[in-house]
Amino acid sequence: MMKKAAAIVTLMFGMLALTGCNTVEGFGKDLSKVGGKIEKKAEEKKGN
Repeated sequence: MMKKAAAIVTLMFGMLALTGCNTVEGFGKDLSKVGGKIEKKAEEKKGN
């Protein structure tokens, strides 16, 4: 029962994330922006 509930919650979260971005392409762009910000912060820390 717990695995089924976890699967449903995960599926609902995924649907919500895709809806928030309107499209899968939009989700990819959002994910790319986050990755770029992480990379920038890592470079800043590396330089210190």
